[in-house]
Amino acid sequence: MASVTIRDVARMAGVSVGTASRVINNASTVGPDNVLRVREAISKLGFVPDRNAQAMRGNSYEIGIIVRDITIPVLAGFVKAAQTVFDAHGYAMLINSVENNRGRELQMLDQFCRRRIDGLIMTTASEDDAQLVRAREKATFPILLSDRDLTENCDCTLIDHEFGTYQAVSYLIGLGHRRILLITGSTDVYPGRSRVRGYHRAFKDAGLSVDPHWVRFSTFESSTAFFETSSSLDEAVRPTAVLAGGIDMLTGVLKAIRGRGLRIPEDISVIGNSDSDLALLSTPPITVVKWDYEDVGRASAQLILDRIMGKVEERRRIVFPTELVIRGSCSAI
Repeated sequence: MASVTIRDVARMAGVSVGTASRVINNASTVGPDNVLRVREAISKLGFVPDRNAQAMRGNSYEIGIIVRDITIPVLAGFVKAAQTVFDAHGYAMLINSVENNRGRELQMLDQFCRRRIDGLIMTTASEDDAQLVRAREKATFPILLSDRDLTENCDCTLIDHEFGTYQAVSYLIGLGHRRILLITGSTDVYPGRSRVRGYHRAFKDAGLSVDPHWVRFSTFESSTAFFETSSSLDEAVRPTAVLAGGIDMLTGVLKAIRGRGLRIPEDISVIGNSDSDLALLSTPPITVVKWDYEDVGRASAQLILDRIMGKVEERRRIVFPTELVIRGSCSAI
């Protein structure tokens, strides 16, 4: 007679294999109804856990997530979508915000290694920092990189920022704009690098040369967007349009414009990145480069689970599309 497996227990209890495993390992994150069903199935089937195998695997049924700032609504939506996938498979989620702090990122990687989590979804402050690269390579668990594109043997989920920026800049060029201010993050990371490429490609395809004065890249912070927009608006020759090249940058751009009493789009045109209540409820509503961060969250969660469960071997790289949603914040000049 074939031996009873944990899959048999999960099937009889009507739960996932992950949930059944967590009950067997006395995890505290399983609901009482599921605990009862799993224990009844164990009793009926006569299932005996292989403790030696459990010790060797060391499964914690915990997955870490490192994001830049959990207070940013679209990133919170990403995390929430991932959590629904993890919950369905019996995994708990550990969340940390690192705010692009290299030291905190290193600390979190070390702590997750000590905790022996089963997998990690993360962003990173720098794609080419040698110490961060070594820390990721030393990890004892699989890592999925969110919106970062590295040569390391990690799965990644990416947003097509280059095409989104290309669409936005081409649209503004078609309206007659030439002094288009792009504010984005460092080109040391994929989103900043991709947006700068999209900006240059749009000008090239329009038969125009790029004035590097209007391309600003440093950090993705709202405060950076405020500073760069403010300083540009104080110049003798001002931009006619601003592209906020980051998910949290629109706030800073709008503060700078409103603070100078300028009207949108009569005095200056504005395009944001990723949709938000702020973009929708502004007067006028703001044109944005949009993508579905919840789709990215669900896909990222499933990819890391597949990796943990050994369902895949090759490195996977998934790119999610962007689209330009035109509203009332841009006008012809």
